[in-house]
Amino acid sequence: MKAEAKMETQPFTGKRIVVRTPRGVDDVLNRFRSVMGSTTVPDILALAKAWPSEAEFKRQVEERFVGESGFMLFHVIDHSGWLPIYGIKRRAVRWILGNPLLAITMIRHDITAGLFAPVEVLVTDNLEGGGSTITYVLPSSLMVIGENKPLLDAALDLDKKLAALVAHGAAD
Repeated sequence: MKAEAKMETQPFTGKRIVVRTPRGVDDVLNRFRSVMGSTTVPDILALAKAWPSEAEFKRQVEERFVGESGFMLFHVIDHSGWLPIYGIKRRAVRWILGNPLLAITMIRHDITAGLFAPVEVLVTDNLEGGGSTITYVLPSSLMVIGENKPLLDAALDLDKKLAALVAHGAAD
């Protein structure tokens, strides 16, 4: 007997957070960068291989990569380089950021939380009046779609950390 794949739809509602600031895109990104570490996913995987104990992995991640905000930058996608081809003359920079030490606090309670860790932030310039807009989706609204208090608690903690980073980037 041949096993068949089964597909299930699990609806959920994400919450998009939009923060407008008088700061320009570069200023916001520089403020983010000032409180974040930076690495790549391959670097994290190499570290896990070199330091396979939980305690040592944690120590190495914190020493090498984690910034004051608790986050590290994994990747930048600057849409601004190709948007003008389509007549869109705006800055649009997407940052993928996170921390495996934060991610595990959620993934240990629901492996599918890994679909939304790391998190993403989009910084765009405003069409009128200068300044920029920071947009992200509230992590807990993506990760927690059923009863799971430990996951919810960890995701709400991530929500707070991400909101604090965004507030730092947007602050006057």
